[in-house]
Order: sequence, then structure tokens, then C-alpha cells
Amino acid sequence: MIGSKRRGRSATNVWPGYVDALSALLMLVIFMLLIYVVSQLYLSQTLSDRNTELARLNQRLNEISQLLGLEKSRSEALEQQISASQERSDDLQQRLELTRNQLMQQTATAEAQSERLANLNDEVSEKDELSASQQAMIMRLSNQIASLQAQLKQITAALKLQEQETAEKEGELEEVSRRLNTLLAERVNQLEQYQSEFFSRLRDILADNENIRVVGDRFLLPSELLFASGSAQLGEDGKRELDKLAGVLLDVVGSIPEDIDWILRIDGHTDLIPINTPQFPSNWELSTARAVAVVRYLADQGVPENRMVAAGFGEFFPVASGTSPEALQKNRRIELKLTDR
Repeated sequence: MIGSKRRGRSATNVWPGYVDALSALLMLVIFMLLIYVVSQLYLSQTLSDRNTELARLNQRLNEISQLLGLEKSRSEALEQQISASQERSDDLQQRLELTRNQLMQQTATAEAQSERLANLNDEVSEKDELSASQQAMIMRLSNQIASLQAQLKQITAALKLQEQETAEKEGELEEVSRRLNTLLAERVNQLEQYQSEFFSRLRDILADNENIRVVGDRFLLPSELLFASGSAQLGEDGKRELDKLAGVLLDVVGSIPEDIDWILRIDGHTDLIPINTPQFPSNWELSTARAVAVVRYLADQGVPENRMVAAGFGEFFPVASGTSPEALQKNRRIELKLTDR
């Protein structure tokens, strides 16, 4: 009985301790919750204020970025304006160089540059952002253009004066040229008259030789009449014919005035059969040697040497085509022509 009562009393006395412990634990939990709630409220308020501040800072940054963007745009626009001004200045410099090289176009070019410079000055006056050095450069260009314009005016006036003098001289030259042409025509007519007389008398003297032909204004003497085959040595028959020619020529040219510049042209021609000897390697040498032989003989007869010319044409200017004996014989010839030099 006593033991059971003790056991019952002991069991009943435990609960108040538990209740006290639970109460203390509950109060601790409530205190912790209160601290947690207060901390959360404080943190929430702090975070809210911080977010507001961050938002304000972001807005400020956006405003600063916009301002920087505007400043950058203004800087780019200013750089473009400066670059355009520099390009215009370079263009003006190039045009100035072109003006120096082309005098005939300097007036129009300078005026165009002056109009462009006026526009550029207007633009420069509206753009305070341009540097002082660029404005000074443009001012120097303006002064240079003004100086060039003054020089161009002087040059233009000088050119006009020169053109007037040139026109007067051209008129005088035309008059002199007309007089010279008239005088030359008179001299040519006189020479033609002497040519006609020379050929007329020579034709009468040489009419008994049927091999001598007249082609236009030239006398054609066959080579066989003057030279042996392959030779440039005059034969006796050829000398007699040349004596007749020299007599007529001396008789006619004695009446030709000294101021008529006439010559007797002697041309040597061969046929197309080639020649190759130590003395005459080709037909050129043979035809030239025959023409020179005629010139030397006529000079010995008194014909002035300064009034004769000898030329050799070889086989390259035939008067008859083909290889027949008749054609070859016609092409072997000495041609005589009285003409002007």
C-alpha cells in the first residue's frame, strides 16, 4: 500500500515540470518567430528601399547614357562636318592646281570655286564647332583664289590683246601669202611656157628617132640609144643625141629668169631582169650610174650642174608590163623632165 501510494505520488508530480518546460519552449518558439518576423519585415523594407534606390540609379544611368548618346551623335556630326570641310578644302586645292595648268579655263574654274567658297563660308559661319585652324585654312584658300582671279583677269586681258595682234598679223600673212601665191603662179606659168618651148623644140630635133617617146611632161630615151647592154658608158650615138639635147636646153634656159628655180631631172630605169656584177650588184646601181653619166656629159656641154639632178629607180617603175622583148626594151630607158625644184 505504502509503495503503491509512493508510485502514484511520483507519477502525479512529473506533469507540472513538463508543463513548465513546454511553456518555456513555447515562449522561446514564439520569441524566435517574433524575431524572425521582425527580421523579415526589416529585411523586406531594406530590400524594398534598396530596389527603389537601384531603380533610381538605373534610371539615372539611362538618362546619363542618353546624354552620352546625344553627345556622341553631336561629336560624330561634328566630325562629319569637319571631314566634309576638309574634303571641300582638298577639292578647292585640286581645283587651284587645275587652274594653274589650264589657263584657257581658269576664269570659269575660279568663278565656280568662288561660288563654292561663298557657300562654304556660309556653312562655316553657322558651325561654331569648326576649329580655328580650319577657318584659317579656308581664309588662306579664299585669299589665294582672289589672287588667282586677279591674275586670271590680267592674263585674259593679255590674251585678248595677243589675239588682236595675232588677228592683225594673220591678216597681213594672208595678204603676203596671196601675193606669194600669185607670184608663184606667175613663175609656174612662166616655167610651163619654157617647158613647152623646150619640149616643142626638142621634139622637132629628135623627131627623126622613132624610139624616143614623149609621155606627159617627160622625154623617154631608150637605154640602147645611149648605152651598151649592162654598161653605164655612153656610146657615140648616145653622145650625139645628148649634144642635141644640150644645145636646145642651153638655148632655152638662157632666157629663163634667174629667180625661177628650175632643174632638169634625169631618171634611170632598167627592166626586171636582175644584174649582179662587181661593178653593178643590182639594177639600182646600174640605173643610177646611167643617170649620173648623162648628167656628167650634159655638164661637160655647159649645162649648169646646180640645175640637174640624177636618180636611179631600178626596175620598180615600169612603163610596160610583161616580159616580152618589146616590154623589156621600153622599160630600159632614161627619162628627162624640166621642172621646178
